[in-house]
Amino acid sequence: MIIMAGTGGGADQLARLIQGIIDQNDLSPRPFIPINKPGGSGAEALRYLQDKAGDDHTVLVTLNSYYTTPIINQGLGVDVTKFTPIGLMALDTFQLWVTSDSGIDSLDGWVETVKAADNWNVGGTGKGQEDSILFAMLQAEFGIDNITYIPFPGGGTVAKNLIGKHIASTVNNPSEQMQFYRAGQSRPLVQFTDERLGAFPDVPTSKELGHDIVYFMQRSFNAPPGMSSEAQEWYISLFEKVFNSEQWQGYCQEEGLMCESWVAGADLAAFHDQQLARHQALIEKVGAEAITGE
Repeated sequence: MIIMAGTGGGADQLARLIQGIIDQNDLSPRPFIPINKPGGSGAEALRYLQDKAGDDHTVLVTLNSYYTTPIINQGLGVDVTKFTPIGLMALDTFQLWVTSDSGIDSLDGWVETVKAADNWNVGGTGKGQEDSILFAMLQAEFGIDNITYIPFPGGGTVAKNLIGKHIASTVNNPSEQMQFYRAGQSRPLVQFTDERLGAFPDVPTSKELGHDIVYFMQRSFNAPPGMSSEAQEWYISLFEKVFNSEQWQGYCQEEGLMCESWVAGADLAAFHDQQLARHQALIEKVGAEAITGE
């Protein structure tokens, strides 16, 4: 089970939870072994999967860098449309976070404070992927030009660096920041969702505040090109059982993930095609250099 991000982040937590659900319910005759390959904003993991063509015993836990990394790094030689789609486990969400003692309690307050600063350090997972895209969208929306984006190998590390005040803001997924939020150490200012999540009933969406910034992280399983149809169907059946389990649905509810519909196989391939097009358009809109910092 290859994870295209570092330890402690949303993808890593998801993978290890799913590993536990599989083990506890005896869903597989062989154990799933999580292996983190965060290098190059997921490029290491994507190239690894590409080179496993025809293998029936490898699956990949994805982020939106599944789309952005091949678009930005075309020399990588990876075509994700050739990978074998398994199943969509969730749509993860993003919030804009600050420390609870920052003195900032609203999106407008955040924009005002950032613009008044000489420089505003923010952090996220990797370069040229989800977190940097969201900060690029915020900069474009509010005309901010003094943000410095600092990449980290995983969302867990990002969250810890916010609490340690090495950075001033993040757009962590809920699962990455939740332990600090529940401890009263961090504060979400806005949700980049269509509607407020049950986990954050008092936090407004950007759309409510007049800013159409909506962005989700897909959490899906995919496999190498050329996986046998028998293996693909076996994995689809396995992960559908995990998706429908009380453990998984309960986790989604508690951690602010959207897990309403099971999407698998050809339907997941169609979803990926739509998301590739959307991310291509996003990158063209804000500019690759705004996302990568290069």
